[in-house]
Amino acid sequence: MTKKLIIISVDALGADDLKQTPSELHMFNFFKEHGTHIRQVEAIYPSLTYPSHVTLVTGVYPKKHGVVNNTLLQPERKSPDWYWYDRFIKRPTLYSCAEKEGLKTAAFLWPVTAKSTITYNIAEIFPNRIWTNQAFVSLSASSPFFLLAMNAKYGYLRDGIKQPQLDDFVTACAVDTIKHKQPDLTLIHLVDMDSMRHAHGVNSREAKEALLRQNKRIGDIVNATREAGTYDETTFVVLGDHYQIDVTNMIRLNVLFASKGWLDVNPDGTVADNWQVYAKSCDGSCYIYCRQQTTVEPSEILDALKLMIGIEAIYTSDEVSEMGATENCTFMLEAERGFYFVDQAIGELVSRVQTEHIGEPDLYQAVHGFSPLKEDYSTTMLVMGPDIKKNHHIETSRLVDAAPTFAEILGLESFPHDTDGVCIADMFV
Repeated sequence: MTKKLIIISVDALGADDLKQTPSELHMFNFFKEHGTHIRQVEAIYPSLTYPSHVTLVTGVYPKKHGVVNNTLLQPERKSPDWYWYDRFIKRPTLYSCAEKEGLKTAAFLWPVTAKSTITYNIAEIFPNRIWTNQAFVSLSASSPFFLLAMNAKYGYLRDGIKQPQLDDFVTACAVDTIKHKQPDLTLIHLVDMDSMRHAHGVNSREAKEALLRQNKRIGDIVNATREAGTYDETTFVVLGDHYQIDVTNMIRLNVLFASKGWLDVNPDGTVADNWQVYAKSCDGSCYIYCRQQTTVEPSEILDALKLMIGIEAIYTSDEVSEMGATENCTFMLEAERGFYFVDQAIGELVSRVQTEHIGEPDLYQAVHGFSPLKEDYSTTMLVMGPDIKKNHHIETSRLVDAAPTFAEILGLESFPHDTDGVCIADMFV
């Protein structure tokens, strides 16, 4: 196979985005013509960014790799910590195996890589304690000298974590690294379109403009390999981690649980440490956790949930495990279209999202986290390289199939064979 692999994750890219690609999306069309398009890729459950990106580099479902949500179960915190750190991953990763076999690796805001051994790493992390700041946490979580060099060159492109400026910074750093460091495995996470869909809706003008910006960034990355002289030995992957669905109503199940005395709410809105039952949001889905010593029966919780509006399905822990999510919850809930869950324990039980407040915590016009079996909710993948079939399409695949396929492209002998996914052999010449 080819010597180098570049994986570009376009966060929230859906199958619907590439059903018809107008001429201005020239790079997506170029990939279709010169590579293989897997039209519909089944996401994981919950279809959130952090669990999905770990699946992309391990080939297993969340219950096996350990990253079962974006954020940790921390009811006592207003802003829970995220699964930022590589130490949370319980399985070998594509990049750890590549490093073991002597390959150079690079990652740009790829989730759950903080404090990893990636050769050139700019980790996705933000300060979540009052005694720290962005500069400190980024330096401590990334490759510090590399990050300092990239900030010196391209820091002017950034405006904190705001989009589209952050993706412009990430792209500039990736282009520079591809040209001057020529890593064997490059992981790039672009978030512009995901942010615009959250704020403005799936098919909003802002989301469509973001897709055009991603098209240009992909072109810049491909052109960087031409300038580096590595184009002919590189396989390129452009994929989504999940899609999104428009929402209008938010559900605060912890308000219900507080009214039943199953948890106590502190004056600042956080949940006291003596909680018995807690709803942990995954946006379009929601884990229900019970303390081991709780006196609340699962049947009581089930009876209360069955009276709620906005809930499409209630899954038992066995069903949740079968679907690949955590084995440690009591129930998992799937929201109806138009609804999503939040962790908040104060406020109305169900309330309509007011568009004038979009941008405030937990307020969105579109979210993900839903079941991968939701209708018209697939993501998609494009692969192009000298060993990849041209102008070829595969109708369906799964997100768990990506990592074994990437390992095959790089020829990694140490990557595990006991993954939940299989290599997508039909794409190869």
